[in-house]
Formats: sequence, C-alpha cells, structure tokens
Amino acid sequence: MPRFFTNELDENNIVLKGSDANHIGRSLRMRVGEELTVCCNGTDHHCRIRSITPDEVYLDLIDKEICAAEPNIEVTLFQAVPKLDKLEYIIQKSVELGVSRIVPVLTRRCVSRPDEKDFARKKLPRLNKIAEEAAKQSGRGIIPEVASMVSLKEALEMMKQLDRNILLYEEEGGVPFGAVKLDEAKTVGLFIGSEGGFDREEAEAAVNIGASQVWLGKRILRCETAPITALSILMFLTNNM
Repeated sequence: MPRFFTNELDENNIVLKGSDANHIGRSLRMRVGEELTVCCNGTDHHCRIRSITPDEVYLDLIDKEICAAEPNIEVTLFQAVPKLDKLEYIIQKSVELGVSRIVPVLTRRCVSRPDEKDFARKKLPRLNKIAEEAAKQSGRGIIPEVASMVSLKEALEMMKQLDRNILLYEEEGGVPFGAVKLDEAKTVGLFIGSEGGFDREEAEAAVNIGASQVWLGKRILRCETAPITALSILMFLTNNM
C-alpha cells in the first residue's frame, strides 16, 4: 500500500498536497476509492481517496494504529564520515533496520573531509531524501533525520544525553555485544568509524563518557558493513528484529 508522511494531521480533514498529491495522481495513477497509508508521528492512518485534484488529494480515514515497524528503542547512529556513496548506503540500510537518527561525525581518520557549509547546503538535503525513500519502502512510521555534520566533541556531548552508548572499535579489549546491558535503555547511541577507524585517543574519549567498547571479532568489517551489522545485532537483542 502506498505510504506518505506528514508532521501534522487533522483526522476529520486529511489532505495531501504538493509533491505527494502529484505523485498519487500522476505517477501512481491512483483513483477515487483506492486506499493508502498516511504516517504521522509513528501512527499509521489507513485512508481511502475521496477526491483528487492536480494539487490536492482528499482522504477519508478508515482506521489508525501505531506503526508496527517502529522499534521500541530510539537508536542514534553516530557515523564517522565516509565517502559519500558509502554514507548514502549506510543511511538507506540503517533506516530500513530501524535507526531513529543518523549523525555524521568528522573524526581524525576520515578520508572524506567535506566543508561543513557545503555539506549542509548540497549534501544534507539529498541524504534526508534517501532516508525518506527508505522509510517509505520499509514501512516505517517516521522519517529518521540525517543531522548536520558535527565534530567529535559535539558528538560526545550528544551521546551523554542517551541511556546507553556503544563504540565499535576494531582493536581487541572490548566486550561482546551481548554483554552490553540494554534491558532498561530507551535511547541508544552507536558510534562507528569511517574507512580509517578511530585512533586510540578518540576511542578512549568515547569510553570516558560511558560508551561500552564492543569488539565484533577478528574479521575486519568495511565501514559500510559495520553499522548494518551492529544495528542488526542491536535490534535482535532488544526483540526488534
């Protein structure tokens, strides 16, 4: 069933406008009487098309329910900035797996070092569009946000606000993923390196603010594989997979 998102919704007068209306009428060629889903803040509203104009689609509410695809934890992925094509892939797959927010972080070993203003102006809109499309495809109840790029210091301050934080670090010395206490956590941060990983000082800084250092074994995972692996394990351990 086609899926659309809105931040505000009047259940007595549900209207989709602009690009959504255009997509319904011209691309999907939907007609009066057909059904679609409108997602608002994690709730799915199942609707039937009442009327269509070139700019607006008017809907009747059939029923509503909390989106079953949304996990019961909020996961923020702090991803050290990789090359753009890898970041796009990471965002797409992370949204499919249930991430709530993606925060690109500029660390010392990042091969790609985009200008902050250029990243915000040119790249961020495209990255958020990728998140939106992945949310629609995977049946999410929200569109996860891709935030502006931040420094390591800023990322650590953001991590302090979360219940649990997990640092993936390629050197031995960390605990197995299953040893991290997640039972009462409602908000979790995953901190994952770029192509060059983290240097020791960065890893220690994350551990010093309470992050659990997790080691995934002797195989070295590519930077685009690591977040997908970590999110899959995390969702499984919290019964969200």
